[in-house]
Amino acid sequence: MRAWEQASWAVGRSEEAVMRAAGHAVAEAARRFAGPDASILVLAGKGHNGDDVRFAAAELSPDKVRIVNVTEPVAAAAEVRELLVTTRPSLIIDGLFGIGLNRPLDETWRVLVELVNASNVPVLAVDVPSGLDADTGEPMGAAIRATVTVTFGAPKMGLVRLSSPGFVGRLEVATKIGLIECPHRAELNWTLPEDFIGFPPPRPLASHKGTYGHLGIIAGSLGYHGAALLAMRGALRAHPGLVTLHVAENVYGPVAAQTQAAMVRPWLPGEWELDDYSAVLAGPGLASRDLPPSLGEAVLRAWRHSTKLVVVDASALDWLPAGATHEGAARVITPHPGEAARLLGTTIASVQADRASALRELSRKFGGCWVVLKGHQTLVGRSKGDLFINPSGNPRLAQGGSGDVLAGYVAGLLAQPRLQSDPLAALRFAVWQHGAAADYLERGRRAWGVEDLAVELGAAR
Repeated sequence: MRAWEQASWAVGRSEEAVMRAAGHAVAEAARRFAGPDASILVLAGKGHNGDDVRFAAAELSPDKVRIVNVTEPVAAAAEVRELLVTTRPSLIIDGLFGIGLNRPLDETWRVLVELVNASNVPVLAVDVPSGLDADTGEPMGAAIRATVTVTFGAPKMGLVRLSSPGFVGRLEVATKIGLIECPHRAELNWTLPEDFIGFPPPRPLASHKGTYGHLGIIAGSLGYHGAALLAMRGALRAHPGLVTLHVAENVYGPVAAQTQAAMVRPWLPGEWELDDYSAVLAGPGLASRDLPPSLGEAVLRAWRHSTKLVVVDASALDWLPAGATHEGAARVITPHPGEAARLLGTTIASVQADRASALRELSRKFGGCWVVLKGHQTLVGRSKGDLFINPSGNPRLAQGGSGDVLAGYVAGLLAQPRLQSDPLAALRFAVWQHGAAADYLERGRRAWGVEDLAVELGAAR
């Protein structure tokens, strides 16, 4: 980040102009998060973070903002303590320290930090939560526990470490702050909504349902038939031409009774050929112990030999063989951390400690397949090339069925021949849309469930 800034100053970019742009981004985030008339307490330190938040305060309603210019922590703590009582702020903006902090906070600073953390007031942290090591994600004696962090230019590694979410909260990236185009590359990339402008491409007028592929879904068993329905609804939201759902024979009735646009057939060995479809999804709801062996054999055969794209999720992940697959036919797996740990013969903690390495290892084990490693900041990529961190979504996605909806949406996009030439773009788009739909529902301040998610999926722009 420092090298990027220095390169910008070297070609004449103004530090003050960049700080003003950063301040504008903070002000916009504050209004979005707390509302235009919220009472805001701004903590401005001595460094550039303090300058950023002072510029932000200048753009906010002057009669609603109180600034504490922090030069000495003991005096600042006394002032903050009083203002918490007298102004009852709706939001605290943390501009105490940035990435330049290079030593642990002493006791006087820790008192101020803990005062903010104990206030139960939402905190918007600027660039990094004060006290958090921007490289390791560990607190340096103490750190602000932010509700949302607005970082500048690009995420710092410490903001996406295993230890950081409790301090960072929701991570947002302000990219347009007046720096030159970033002269550096890394294997980890942060997805932005504007990455998907024009995607998926417009549909040609002279087209028909055959133009957009036929997805075959193998899902649903006794006690788990809802997963098949959710995957089907997710797939339909991606608008493939056709969807056919194959379910265990003993749940055909309840599944078919709740299905309109998709075709439903009971699983009968040998009745269908994989190459009838442009893509196959297997896994959601295949958890019953009474499944016929032929079903697992069909999934294994599809993974190894099909010339068509195959997506495997949930219980079917355990049926996959290690090693190469059909050359030229894309393969996708969508494990959560527990499934990833099981596939790798390790622990969830190990997977979460280095998600990038876990994803790479999974891809190598299963023939270089694409991997969607779900969880907080879902990671997308494969054994080689760029990895992409997804920014959308919220903790309400942690409910049964949300992964089934995602698997269906992923497969519904990838069933479309025009999107199969770039599986990474489709995967990133699917993951972002899934999280963006959850964010839209959450902003409505209402209780919502997975059924609502399936309805909203795909609408974000």
